[in-house]
Amino acid sequence: MGTQTTPAGDDRPPRVVIADDQALVRTGFRMILAADGIEVAGEATDGEEAVAAVRRTRPDVVLMDIRMPGVDGLEATRRILGADARPPGAGAPRVIILTTYDLDQYVYAALAAGASGFLLKDVTPEHLAAAVRLVRSGDALLAPSITRRLVERFAVRDDRPATAHRDLSTLTPRELEVLESLARGHSNAELAARFRLSEATVKTHVARILAKLQLRDRAQAVIAAYETGLVTPGSPQSPAAP
Repeated sequence: MGTQTTPAGDDRPPRVVIADDQALVRTGFRMILAADGIEVAGEATDGEEAVAAVRRTRPDVVLMDIRMPGVDGLEATRRILGADARPPGAGAPRVIILTTYDLDQYVYAALAAGASGFLLKDVTPEHLAAAVRLVRSGDALLAPSITRRLVERFAVRDDRPATAHRDLSTLTPRELEVLESLARGHSNAELAARFRLSEATVKTHVARILAKLQLRDRAQAVIAAYETGLVTPGSPQSPAAP
């Protein structure tokens, strides 16, 4: 699964595609982002236009309305993050889902498809610009605890053979413990205290988990932990090994 992160020393402004069927929303977001030095490379009124705009402009981030006529934001996200939706050699942009509904089941489905987070449409200008810069840097927009609530509400464990990026057999026992705790919403500081490790070591474990499971960010790691059955809603936390 391809990822697109900001190269070290790359201080160019993020390039964004805005996909929303409401012209007023697109205009407002464009003005907010432009005022913060963020380039709007393209706009779209539905999912099909969004996919085309991504292919044409190769943005860093897509602001994707989840509910649009025709091809909706969920299907557009799947297409954009699929390898066949990008020109040869192009990395996948980060997708931020826009919704008027908090903890919407469609938001969970979009996260499972690879989106890096979601924003409510009444987001403040400062938060919108910060969110674009955050996901462009390669991080997830959602706190693990929020992702966990989404997963516990909507996830259904898939008992079919695990796909490559969900094959937990590639993880060491310590990495499995870290993934379990991460999926329960623990921060790096909490993980470090639980396992008596430095935060730098915890970050290394998390980076290796993401790389081995071919996941984009911590939000996807939470989803993978639940969908593979490593963690189940309401189950007690396993004791940390010494």
